[in-house]
Amino acid sequence: MARAQKSTNLYAHPFSKAYWKDAAAELTDVKMLVVTALMIALRVALKPLAIPLGPQMSIQTAMLATALGAMIYGPVVAIPAAIISDTIGFMIYPTGDYFLPFVLTEIASTMIYALCLYRAKPSATRVIIARFLICFVVNVVLQQLVFAWQYTYLGNPEKAKDSILGIMTVARLFKNLFFFPIESVVLTLFLKVLVPVTAQAKLTYVHNANLQFSKKHIIALVLLVVVGIGSAAGYLTYYYDNNSITKDYSDTEVVEMNHTVHDIISVKETTLPENATVAVIEYASKPFWGKETTYTVALYQAVEGAEITDAMWSYKKTPASKDKNLTRLANVTIVTDNKTGEVVSYNIEYLK
Repeated sequence: MARAQKSTNLYAHPFSKAYWKDAAAELTDVKMLVVTALMIALRVALKPLAIPLGPQMSIQTAMLATALGAMIYGPVVAIPAAIISDTIGFMIYPTGDYFLPFVLTEIASTMIYALCLYRAKPSATRVIIARFLICFVVNVVLQQLVFAWQYTYLGNPEKAKDSILGIMTVARLFKNLFFFPIESVVLTLFLKVLVPVTAQAKLTYVHNANLQFSKKHIIALVLLVVVGIGSAAGYLTYYYDNNSITKDYSDTEVVEMNHTVHDIISVKETTLPENATVAVIEYASKPFWGKETTYTVALYQAVEGAEITDAMWSYKKTPASKDKNLTRLANVTIVTDNKTGEVVSYNIEYLK
């Protein structure tokens, strides 16, 4: 019995029975399943690779494989592909505690790409729409809701509440507004190169994709880039003004900086007991537009009979405050010049 020929129909939108019938048929196509496995492997391989643009800001290259795969195998295969790639990706590159519902963000992103690009004539408009939905629906809303779910599951309703309230925070909106036009351009150029290849391999069915930017696209994207740059500046200003730079310190840097501020204090305070004090940076403020860094430092003294150990120099705020071998001696504020490292101002308040 002759095998039914696979449909190569294109659709203007995904709201038809025939569209979903063709999408479901991909599950029975051995060639498509092999390609899906290759796309999953590529997606996992690209997972740790990113193009850094600033603190907490980088372009994830895995989105290229995600979009390309979704365009090829469609929304039905997209669900198991997202689940498998997310699970394997976490196993190989674990980050934090595993929480299964986070796979919903992977599924949503892959589905959006599929709904916009599968069995359709790829265009810059479709790519822009896909990236917009992912940036502002998945990254801003869905991801925070999953975080809230996780905190609720862990028995921390206050953090869950903060996650929900943080959906529309300035920082998150700025960050995604910055990335949206850049990622749209990168993805469009990527697909422009790959669509003819996939068509030649008979994985997609459009040889002349309209992945050119029209004047309207260019004007819109230029305006978005301008807004994005302004948003990035706003985000970085917000980030630096509301976060201690110590959160990005490595373990080695924590020890090094604690010693550095202790040396400054030792020069200023000549009466400190020798080898009996340790300095712990509790907060370090470095405004994005500023020229100085302000260190808020806790000076601790070893209790009678105890000694300052190497481990104490690696302390941050909370571990130091809980160490029963240390007693807080003073609060110190040190301001240094970012270029020269010189101390601009110094203030110490001894505790009674």
